[in-house]
Amino acid sequence: MARGSFDDLVRLMTRLRGPEGCPWDREQSLSDLKPFVIEEAYEVVDAIDRDDRGSLLEEVGDLLLEAVFIAEITREEKSFDIYDSITAIHDKLVRRHPHVFGDVEAGDAEQVLVNWEKLKNEERKAENKSVLAGVPQSLPALLKASRLTEKAARVGFDWRRTEDVFDKIDEELTELREAVEGGDTASIAGEIGDLLFTIANIARKLEINPEEALQSTNRKFMRRFESMESAVRATGRNLDELNLEEMDRLWDDAKSAERD
Repeated sequence: MARGSFDDLVRLMTRLRGPEGCPWDREQSLSDLKPFVIEEAYEVVDAIDRDDRGSLLEEVGDLLLEAVFIAEITREEKSFDIYDSITAIHDKLVRRHPHVFGDVEAGDAEQVLVNWEKLKNEERKAENKSVLAGVPQSLPALLKASRLTEKAARVGFDWRRTEDVFDKIDEELTELREAVEGGDTASIAGEIGDLLFTIANIARKLEINPEEALQSTNRKFMRRFESMESAVRATGRNLDELNLEEMDRLWDDAKSAERD
């Protein structure tokens, strides 16, 4: 099978959207494509997490298709085409890598990030934008909290010591308990948000991605819970027939099996 080119994919998308193409593809709008973009991005991440190169090959293609699909719609409305997007990212990468394409020095990855953020800040100032403007509104909340505090920290708005963040966590827990005792749902929700935001901060200070950490815990919970279910099914019973003490023992067994 002959290798396809990027131009082949662009032409294919143009045909699918054309008069003799696919009715479904022709009906799609930019808003219609949003969930597909998000889903395909997550499937790429999932393939990376599973270290599955076969799936990753396919998922990268699916994600690329969404970009081409979006740009075909904007080409039709005469806003821009995919080649305009390629030119924009090419020029941005050259501009933000002066240590490669210019005379700026960067001895390590940390210095590269410092230079990158400095250039972005200069661009934002020229456009009168906030330091936080580059954080997408649609990011998952925990990841967004991490990115917001990271942006703020790069201009000096940050706790000086990690220990200070632990103190803030204690403070937020106290305020959450008080809100629970008060029984006001809005206050409880606000305090839970404050606590999660502070947790995202401590993760950043410790150089841990909170979204990935929580996803790892989600996977761990699923493994252990499914192990409990399997153990119960082997006895001819269902999990909902057990009391909490019995389920706790099965949970401890699942944890022990993982450690072993």
